[in-house]
Amino acid sequence: MMLQRLEIFTKRKLRNLFSSIYQKNDRDRLQNSDFVLISRNCWGGQAYQWLGKPYNSPFVGLFLYGPCYMKLLRNFDEYLSKPLKFIKVSKYPDAYNNHPIGLLDDIEIHFQHYEDENEARTKWERRKQRMLKVPKDNYFYTICDRRMITPKDIAEFHEMDFKNKLSFSYEKIEGLDSDQHIKFIQDRLKKGGSAPNGKKRFKLSFLYFDLVRWLNDKTVIRTRFKA
Repeated sequence: MMLQRLEIFTKRKLRNLFSSIYQKNDRDRLQNSDFVLISRNCWGGQAYQWLGKPYNSPFVGLFLYGPCYMKLLRNFDEYLSKPLKFIKVSKYPDAYNNHPIGLLDDIEIHFQHYEDENEARTKWERRKQRMLKVPKDNYFYTICDRRMITPKDIAEFHEMDFKNKLSFSYEKIEGLDSDQHIKFIQDRLKKGGSAPNGKKRFKLSFLYFDLVRWLNDKTVIRTRFKA
């Protein structure tokens, strides 16, 4: 395991060092340019930025707590049809209330990287309209075990009635294959922790699967590391 961690560290450093080369290669390989990413944190936004594509999804620059994300996915179309309202204080005790908090009926959306409610509403509506123009079979969904998502939730996520699903965590989920669920190799300093935040997790995910192949072929091709 120590050698595996060292290899991961080395590959991460190489990717950082030659980031522009890797990025150009991914952009050149990408054939599917009209995709929608449904992500509960910054992973989706990082993917759009990496590939140089417009945000075809309103799920950018924000996060949802696990219970709200699961409820949203169970009735996705219904909730997306709801008007976006705003509240001042979250129902979650550990939430920071220093950013706009949107509400779709009873679903909280934390617009963590937005200045105010007006910006959040404007960009949410504009990007939602882009999303609705894309066929549903070109939607890609992700989930991770941060902020109150349990292994049971991840298992349910994979039972939901939509395609192109991928999950991430530090835990192995019983019944899920490696082309459905990516288990991060445990960092010695992160023992017992949840998956990294969206931005870091996006950088780490290159070590585990080929993002461009997933978007092009709707197939998860695992790379070197399988924990």
